[in-house]
Amino acid sequence: MESNAESQAALTFRAASRADAADVVPLIYSSGPAAFDYVFDIGGTRDAQGFLRFAYLHGGGEFGWRAHRICDMGGQVAAAGAAFDGRAVLRFTIAGALLILRFYGPIRAWGVMIRGLRTETVIRPPRVEEYYLCHLGVREEMRGQGIGAHFIRYLLEGLDANRHRCAALDVAVTNPRAHLLYERLGFAVDVLRSSQLQNRRGRVVDHYRMSRIGDPIMVARR
Repeated sequence: MESNAESQAALTFRAASRADAADVVPLIYSSGPAAFDYVFDIGGTRDAQGFLRFAYLHGGGEFGWRAHRICDMGGQVAAAGAAFDGRAVLRFTIAGALLILRFYGPIRAWGVMIRGLRTETVIRPPRVEEYYLCHLGVREEMRGQGIGAHFIRYLLEGLDANRHRCAALDVAVTNPRAHLLYERLGFAVDVLRSSQLQNRRGRVVDHYRMSRIGDPIMVARR
């Protein structure tokens, strides 16, 4: 069996593509399945993963393939996620609204949009000066090998001291393992946002907003 060091040496990083949809969409969904179900699942074929796949293949917007990065190990997608700053929020919001209208139709789309706006009171979009990490997922059978930490360090290379005040992310209170990982990478809790959002398809739990300030290269060397 390969050691963690040998596995990590085989990791490569790249931009996502449309061809990665089958691997990446489940990883995006795994970053917050109950919250995605609360917002996007309306039953039948119009469920959360169906919308995420539709949005991913479209390319534009927060869930599009252009916004995502991938960690490969041995030619297999091991992890995926996105990183952007607050300058992208308006563009992503417009693109997201159009995609929701196209996927759900003009009648059902409004309920999806309202639930999305409610969710943003708990998992808030980044401010202009924040470099935001999201949709972070590691393939289940590859967890526990340090892949998530290496992938986050790769994403943190996009943190620009001239443009960004900090790096930020949100983590559910029900995910203590991820919380500990982010702390090891230099993130600290800024605020706990409580949530009462739920329906019969999903739930948005309480979330911590975490941030870190500093040189990502120094964090990568720890």
